[in-house]
Amino acid sequence: MFNIEQFDIKLNTDLIGRNFIYTDEIDSTNVGLLDKENKININGTVLLAEKQTKGRGRKDRVWYSKKDQNLTFSILISGEKYIKKNLNYINFGTSLAIAMSIENLYQLKTDLKWPNDVLINGKKVCGILIESVSEGSSIKKLVIGIGLNVNQTAFEGSFAIEPTSIKLESNQNIERERLLAEILNIFEEQYNRINDEPEKVLNDWRQRCRMIGERVSIIEGENSKYGIFDDIDENGYLLLRVKDKIERIHFGDVSLR
Repeated sequence: MFNIEQFDIKLNTDLIGRNFIYTDEIDSTNVGLLDKENKININGTVLLAEKQTKGRGRKDRVWYSKKDQNLTFSILISGEKYIKKNLNYINFGTSLAIAMSIENLYQLKTDLKWPNDVLINGKKVCGILIESVSEGSSIKKLVIGIGLNVNQTAFEGSFAIEPTSIKLESNQNIERERLLAEILNIFEEQYNRINDEPEKVLNDWRQRCRMIGERVSIIEGENSKYGIFDDIDENGYLLLRVKDKIERIHFGDVSLR
C-alpha cells in the first residue's frame, strides 16, 4: 500500500501535489479530475489510483496496470494563466520529468519516443495522455495522465512496443513513494521552464530522442508515411523528410523501419 506520509516527506514542490488525492480504485484518474461533479479545481492537484478499471492511452487504447505495483496518476492544471498555449511543451516537459527521475534514482538510461512515451532499452515503461476541458476557444483545465510501470514483472496481451518496468530493468524493488515525489519535484521545475525557457525544454527532449535522424514509419489511422525523422519544430511537431521535402506531422505512431 502506498504510504502517503513517506511520499509527503520527500515532496519539495510549491504547488504540484500539494493537494493530493489517493484512491484504491477508480475508472480513470483523468476522468476523475475532469469530471465537473467531483468539483476538483485546485491547480496542481494529483490523483493517484492503485487500480484503474478504464485506464486509457492514446486513441482509447487500454492501459493495463496491476494493482499496488505501479504509478497511475494524473496532474491537474487549472486557471488560464497556468495553461500554456502549446500542449506539446507540457507533454515533453512531463516525459522529461519521468526520464530524469528514473535516471537520477536508478541510473537507467532512458529514451524518449515522440510524442508521449518513455522507453528503457527500447521497451515502453511509461505513457502520457493529456486531456482538457474547453469553453469556447479557451482551455479551462487540463489533466496530464501518467502510467508508469514500476514493480510489475509480467504483462499480458499484445503490444505495439514491448513493455517493461523499472524493477525489471534495475533488478530491484522500487519504493513508489520516493519515485512519485521525485517525478513531481522535477515536473514542477520543468513546468516552470516551459514559461521561462521553452526552447531549452525542446532541446533537452531532443537529446533524449534517439529516433531523430533515423528512418521511421508513421501510422495514423489507415495512412502510413515513411521517411527520415529530421527534427521537431518550435511547436513540437515531428518533421519528416521525404526525399527532398519536409512534412510536418501532428499525430501518429512512430517506429523505426
